[in-house]
Amino acid sequence: MSLLCGPKTEIRASKLIAGAICFASELLLAGCMVGPNYRRPTAEVPATYKEVGNWKQAQPNEQNLGGNWWEMFQDPQLNALESQVNVSNQNLKAAEAQYTQARALVRYQRAAYFPTIDGGASATRNRISNHRPASIVANGTTYNDFQIPLQLSYEVDVWGRVRRTVESYREQAQASAADLATVNLSMHAQLALDYFQARTLDAEEQLLNSTVTQYQQALDLIESRYAGGLASDLEVQQARTQLETTRAQAIDVGVARAQYEHAVAVLIGKPPADFNLAALPLTTPPPAIPAGLPSELLERRPDIAAAERLMASANAQIGVAKAAYYPTITLGATGGFESGVISTLISGPSIFWAAGGSAIAPIFDGGRRRANLDQAIAAYDQTVANYRETVLSGFQQVEDNVAALRILENEAQVQEQAVTAARKYLELANTRYVGGVTSYLEVTTAQSAALSDEVTAVSILGRRMVDAVTLVQALGGGWNSSELPKRPECCGKLTTSSK
Repeated sequence: MSLLCGPKTEIRASKLIAGAICFASELLLAGCMVGPNYRRPTAEVPATYKEVGNWKQAQPNEQNLGGNWWEMFQDPQLNALESQVNVSNQNLKAAEAQYTQARALVRYQRAAYFPTIDGGASATRNRISNHRPASIVANGTTYNDFQIPLQLSYEVDVWGRVRRTVESYREQAQASAADLATVNLSMHAQLALDYFQARTLDAEEQLLNSTVTQYQQALDLIESRYAGGLASDLEVQQARTQLETTRAQAIDVGVARAQYEHAVAVLIGKPPADFNLAALPLTTPPPAIPAGLPSELLERRPDIAAAERLMASANAQIGVAKAAYYPTITLGATGGFESGVISTLISGPSIFWAAGGSAIAPIFDGGRRRANLDQAIAAYDQTVANYRETVLSGFQQVEDNVAALRILENEAQVQEQAVTAARKYLELANTRYVGGVTSYLEVTTAQSAALSDEVTAVSILGRRMVDAVTLVQALGGGWNSSELPKRPECCGKLTTSSK
């Protein structure tokens, strides 16, 4: 069936549709948003870090953790490796893709701000039954029906359901951006950890190989004395046992060292078979790292920022749940061209249209809306607890690493004195043995003590480097929550630099 309209009718239809859209805009502007407006809940924040104490603070030129924080270690090999993480690390690429998905979801929800317009075209040939009750079209008639319809539908966001939904997804996208920053920081920190642990093993291997050389010289001396009748076979075997045991220890270091090298290869996106990490024994202590104030940590850690954004998203979902209690107002319009003859399809008389609106109000749903609201409130309470726990964990990690660095610095000083004493002890034992005052057992005892103290000193240095990296990570690596995109659905690709 075709509805024919004249030019005046067409003008009235256009005015009606335009008026409906204007009315909807006024409703939207005047409409309120139900649900609570977001305010960040408080978290217990101490005034200072307990473990800092009188620990040496960084100098002004050492207080910038921003940018490429690993450059503070002044290691060109580390800098070259870190530069490859942003380019090739697969975990980072996965986090970037996840953030891109979150941005797309915001744009998907924002589409509800605008009318939905659908168009199409159809052509049918129809025959009316001879037995059909009387109608406008005579029974037994066969006719064509050609249509080009357009449909417009628009939900008036009077109660803020759409706006709260967009707000929720926007906060989730910001949380995803913070998650990306967390992964970025974690990958760079993990690379530095593996790198410094490999360098620690290089230092340990260098020490053991140097000790093997010394023990070989001692064995040669004892074998010479044994040939001259000045030493016993027991002393020769003691020296050989000490030598071979130390040589085995030097070889065993290679197991863990190879694993760290493989881990570095994966972090920079390379197969372990295609990567070699040049040996570079660790010799220098870590730089001073400023801990700052606890209150600053809330803005400097991306995982805390992500937890805070998820709170904001859950808060908006409460508004979405409350909006379900109010009527849904929808405006709609249809129009287009319809004709039984294709040659007259696109013409004024072939225009048809209809416009109107509807309001659907909930009356009874068996408690479904109430349950949905309760769930939204409980979900928000959960995110608040998660946020506060994340903040507490952040404080713990900073305190742990500040304490470790402070205590290990003192331990390193004491251990250096132990190394000096052990070397003096070994020197005296060798002198006494050559002079025939004591047996070679005293020398081997002194050798074991000296080697143990020197290995411990190397281990402490390595632990200090590891704790320095983990402290930088605990402090957020120079990141700041101001770097989160305000409108993630509109901005370009979020950079994965440490800034």
